[in-house]
Amino acid sequence: MNDLSVDIGYKSINHYGEYLCGDHVDVVQQENNDSKVVVLADGLKSGVKASILSTLTAKIISTMMAHGLSLEECVNTIAATLPISSEYGVAYSTFTIMHIIENETMSLIQYDNPLVIMIRDCKVVDYPKIESIIDGKKIYQSKIPLRENDIFIAMSDGCPGANDTLSYNKNWTEKEIGDFMETISPIGYTAKTLASILIEECNKLYDGKPIDDTTACIVRVIKRSQVNLIFGPPANRDDCDRMMSLFFSKEGKHIVCGGTTASIAAEYLGKSIRTSSKYNVKGAPPMSEIDGVDLVTEGVVTIDKVLKYAKDYVSRDESYTEWSVQHDASALISRILFEEATDINFFVGRAVNPAHQDVSINFNVKMSLVEELSQCLRKMGKSVKVSYF
Repeated sequence: MNDLSVDIGYKSINHYGEYLCGDHVDVVQQENNDSKVVVLADGLKSGVKASILSTLTAKIISTMMAHGLSLEECVNTIAATLPISSEYGVAYSTFTIMHIIENETMSLIQYDNPLVIMIRDCKVVDYPKIESIIDGKKIYQSKIPLRENDIFIAMSDGCPGANDTLSYNKNWTEKEIGDFMETISPIGYTAKTLASILIEECNKLYDGKPIDDTTACIVRVIKRSQVNLIFGPPANRDDCDRMMSLFFSKEGKHIVCGGTTASIAAEYLGKSIRTSSKYNVKGAPPMSEIDGVDLVTEGVVTIDKVLKYAKDYVSRDESYTEWSVQHDASALISRILFEEATDINFFVGRAVNPAHQDVSINFNVKMSLVEELSQCLRKMGKSVKVSYF
């Protein structure tokens, strides 16, 4: 395994007046390796039918490729599966596939979407493309060795030509988009932020009334960054030392969640627990400090808030202005997990806290929080491992 990973982020705006987006992005982690399949699909026209077409296309391609099936099999399956439009006589959704292989190679497969823009060393660069015909469709394929800080920008056709009239904006082509993104590439924004900046610029050009569904999906190559989070004491108190030993043996940041868990961690390290005055926020659960631990927070209430932020992050991302700037525990954990971490290890204790029995916070709630949060983080493209004790 090399020391590279990928940060994946995407953002969409709907055709003006439509409740559903006709574009869809799917991210799938391949089984038993460190590869991911990212698919951006653009359904025919807009609205409900386009949303169904793009969702089916993205799900079919990402799932089949994640299980090792060939591109030809994917395209043939799509052609056989999607319904025929009675109005246009075609049944397809255009698509862009970004297959990140072992964090070493980017395999691009592009059909009828704007071509992926690649930025390397803060400059837009060209890359080789091989043209082929599969089931009557012109496909472009590329294989590119990855380097740290490479940025790949995939788009639906709502991005180029964005304008506030019904005519194509010749001053906002793929080249102009590349130049625009090139200027902000050195700043170090996350993939999600880069996608949001591009989509907001398109929305501004549309004067807030897009005449097409508009999506940007960005893959940014970064160094691996591991984060370890421990949540709750083990079911068997005799396992405390083993749980803490495994937790603190991991490289990267260490986050301890829960009062009892913090006491066990402090005892294991031979350190004292101090009330934190640096980050505590009025109305939020208090935080503590332990030498050798990066963050010590309350447990269930804090993680529940992180989960709410995570669910929003992978959908509309409307709470970004909260967790990205606030200094309460849930915001701090969210920034670390969403923006810094590439690999996340959860150490989850199965013990039931007697103090929670009267407020309906029980074992099942804690397990559900971790499972749902893990799912959200995987949708962000994170590598997540959960160990129970």
